[in-house]
Amino acid sequence: MPPFRTLARRHVLGALAATACLAGLPAAWAQGYPTKPVKLVVPYPPGGPTDIVARIVAQKLSEQTGQQFIVDNRPGAGGNTGAEFVARSAPDGYTLVVATTAHAINPSLFKHLGYRVTKDLAPVSLLTSGPLVIVANPELPAKNVAELIALAKAKPGQLNFASSGNGQSTHLSAELFASMAGVKMTHVPYKGSAPALTDVMGGQAQLMFDTMLSAMPHVKGGKLKALAVTGAKRSPAAPELPTVAESGLPGYEAIAWNGLLAPAGTPPETIARLSAELRKALTLPEVREKFEAQGFAATWNTPEAFGGFLQAEVEKWAQVVKVSGATLD
Repeated sequence: MPPFRTLARRHVLGALAATACLAGLPAAWAQGYPTKPVKLVVPYPPGGPTDIVARIVAQKLSEQTGQQFIVDNRPGAGGNTGAEFVARSAPDGYTLVVATTAHAINPSLFKHLGYRVTKDLAPVSLLTSGPLVIVANPELPAKNVAELIALAKAKPGQLNFASSGNGQSTHLSAELFASMAGVKMTHVPYKGSAPALTDVMGGQAQLMFDTMLSAMPHVKGGKLKALAVTGAKRSPAAPELPTVAESGLPGYEAIAWNGLLAPAGTPPETIARLSAELRKALTLPEVREKFEAQGFAATWNTPEAFGGFLQAEVEKWAQVVKVSGATLD
């Protein structure tokens, strides 16, 4: 599998490109959009990580532009219901979608999609990025990644890993791990992180790759133990935890991210305005602190950089889906 380019490099290059690009725009574009409320579609239920991110961003964009950015929850079909709704909306910048890692996974996971994420939606910017964390039942003998790999090799297929759903990042991050480590583990899908974590705590499953937002409170409460984070570098939310790459599986990286997409065909000046406002919002200390409390980093990049990132994610996860054999109708 080709090495995954880090977000840091994209961020630096994207910032340089954006400075040159935005400097050349006519001043008039800033006055033309938005002139009415903007709908920010979240393709998941209220209260989850993506919804939290969207509401923080919506509040700041409303304050900065003087127009309301309204969160509209449209859950269903692994995030596809909301994404397809936006893909079919008028390309005028007034209906946007907060996409996630799942939207890079879904093109190869679902047999029939009503939209194409890299064709029918236009990239605006990343919003957040952050690692998952490998958590395990406290009784699992493995204390770190190297011991987990050794245990899985000694007991092929006998370790059960839970996920928040078939084909979700919590599933395929573990499949990527198993593939790179050369081990076989058994996948047990659940309908959401909460019931999956409950069964890991109860011993019905031995481990899970989950978001830090969901898992770390149980680690701090002593009901789970954390082995490592899945990003390229350690997380500020838990700096004591090593990365998977540094603790037994070099080259491994899997992140959870949120990004903003508009319908394809949205005017470039509208995309540019959104990009500029997001850059301003995502550098605010209070926004960065709120995201860090959720285990995320505020991550702005240019539309071009985000488009390249999204394409790389689609290609990366297509390989993992193929190896895992996962599929959904």
